[in-house]
Amino acid sequence: MKMKTIVTIKGTHCQSCKLLIEEACSEMPGVKSCTVDFKTGKTVIEHDGKLDLKKLKKVIEGLGEYKVLT
Repeated sequence: MKMKTIVTIKGTHCQSCKLLIEEACSEMPGVKSCTVDFKTGKTVIEHDGKLDLKKLKKVIEGLGEYKVLT
């Protein structure tokens, strides 16, 4: 079953941030797509089944000066 999760990521400010986060999220198990709006930080993740938000937060915050708000 396809599901959608929306989170806000603080600290995104450019196209490079967008691409870095989208690539890292897309590599997570079950994630089908990830779209980041770097101006607002709004991030839409389409996935199968339940998304591990703790792992998602760890992956994104491990990339740099980002803070995931759920």
